[in-house]
Amino acid sequence: MPLFRRIPKRGFSNVKFATRYSVVNLKDLEERFSPGDVVNLQALIDARLVRGKQQPVKVLGDGALSKKLTVEAARFSRKAAESIVAAGGEARVV
Repeated sequence: MPLFRRIPKRGFSNVKFATRYSVVNLKDLEERFSPGDVVNLQALIDARLVRGKQQPVKVLGDGALSKKLTVEAARFSRKAAESIVAAGGEARVV
């Protein structure tokens, strides 16, 4: 057996410290919310897009948004933030 397989593996792993996000796409917001709505964590839980309050929410730019929404989330992708503002809405970092 080669030496590198006989020696124990040690070192740093970021698995315990990495932040995991609940992901929501723009196309989901387009389907589930009306124009002028405030989309926050509780609204996402009620719409069944997020399971619980354990993980922060990140909005991704998959899809198109044509409604004016105020979205409150922990993180936004660049494309998602630009699409929300272009539709006349607001992207708030909570």
